[in-house]
Amino acid sequence: MNTAVRAAVTGRRVWLCDLDGTLVDSGPAHEAAFRQAIAELAPAALASFRYAAHAGASTAEVAARLVADPDVAAELARRKQLRYREQVAAGRVAVFPGAHRLLGALARAGLAAYLVTSGSRGSVERVLAASGLGRHFAGVLTADDVASAKPDPEFYVHACRLWGVEAAEAVAVEDSAHGVASATGAGLVTLHVHTAAPAPGAVAVRDLRELVTVVEQAVEQEVSAGE
Repeated sequence: MNTAVRAAVTGRRVWLCDLDGTLVDSGPAHEAAFRQAIAELAPAALASFRYAAHAGASTAEVAARLVADPDVAAELARRKQLRYREQVAAGRVAVFPGAHRLLGALARAGLAAYLVTSGSRGSVERVLAASGLGRHFAGVLTADDVASAKPDPEFYVHACRLWGVEAAEAVAVEDSAHGVASATGAGLVTLHVHTAAPAPGAVAVRDLRELVTVVEQAVEQEVSAGE
């Protein structure tokens, strides 16, 4: 068992989970959607576009970085979301191995799971429906619900306030530096998944299956201690 991960989650009764890149492998679909939208509206920006440089940011924020004209940026964001939803409908967003098992293990352990994502509500709802992940969450917060965006800590501060969660009782699960900065800035213990080199302030987790092992073994030990 990863002792650092076990120590990080011990006593944490609430799990605040990111979606894109954390629970679902949506990066390729997001990049394809951005490239399609950029080619349609701002082709000059296409050659220098690197999706990895924007991971964790909202679509609106990325669009504003790419084009100076706010009207064009708004249309770029709208069109990218449409193209992404086409990708979702075509089945091109896969669930990471261990995602369902992790969320199921949390539920069996009596732990609450909430979704805290920079995705738009329309896109997020489509992914949750297509993947079957939606049934696991007690609440969902998207970029459409807040004025701030990751890496602003206010994103997670708002989530905690919305659901009456104290930072001391929660753990955040993120995959990007943007997300980690938002969560740690809000005072949350943060797990950085799918990495061996975590962003500052986070605990590295190889993959979701490692988290499943930690949660299931912790539950087994609690049951044994209570017998």
